[in-house]
Amino acid sequence: MNLKLATGDYSFPSLEWKQALRLARDIGVQGVDIALFAGRSHLNPVDVLRDPSSAATQVSRAVRENDLEVVGIFGQPGKVFEENALNHPDPAVQKNATEFFYRILEFTARCNSSHLTLLPGVHFPAESYVDSLKRAAEELNWRTEMAKKVGVVLCVEPHIGSLVPKPDLVRGLLDVVPGLTLALDYSHFTYQGICDDEIEPLQKFAAHVHARGACRGQLQASMTDNTIDFTRAVKSLKNINYCGYIVLEYVWTEWMQCNEVDNLTETIRLRDLLIAAAREN
Repeated sequence: MNLKLATGDYSFPSLEWKQALRLARDIGVQGVDIALFAGRSHLNPVDVLRDPSSAATQVSRAVRENDLEVVGIFGQPGKVFEENALNHPDPAVQKNATEFFYRILEFTARCNSSHLTLLPGVHFPAESYVDSLKRAAEELNWRTEMAKKVGVVLCVEPHIGSLVPKPDLVRGLLDVVPGLTLALDYSHFTYQGICDDEIEPLQKFAAHVHARGACRGQLQASMTDNTIDFTRAVKSLKNINYCGYIVLEYVWTEWMQCNEVDNLTETIRLRDLLIAAAREN
């Protein structure tokens, strides 16, 4: 398997942004995911999206200077999942979400990145799940088509707290949004006790893969405690001719206690495991 590895510029928040790029280069990955997360990424979405063209020029230059490729843009327009969610029931909030999308899509295209990852939306408790899903599907349908027109593949990352936290719900969303792809992260399912057998069929919908150790009750775990069979996952990805990147996504944040492992050491351990798995397969 021609393994292509990346890391997120958001994986190492204690470093300055350009230091995080240098670290990515130094640990031998080929690419980097650029995060625009409200209130917590190195790059401030408000600043970047005020002038997407100029920002893309600066970001692309810095990435190239470190012999890396921008492999994806990952956008989160709110500090919590409900804030500016693309399927928010309030039309004024939807307007904000739409503006965010147009601007981040321009930024993605101008960075020559082929992938844009968004969150899939949430279930708003004041309405039925079906209504929240329907609105998400409507919003994701036109976004998927708009991204396609500028040569960008739109992904959503199914996650804990989202509209689609389980594999069957993910399939339900994909069924009503033709062309939508996944940024697939096993850890959000593993945390819930969902086994690899149930997650693996989602690989065929993945245009992007995020990887970190996890186990039941721990969204992010050391590789010692990890229960995800990454060797099997790599073999399965090879079997379906997956040609995208695997993003090493150990992070350091208080959310879900993702600040309880040495994310640099675990990133390197996972890197070595994936390289060995690719050689075997």
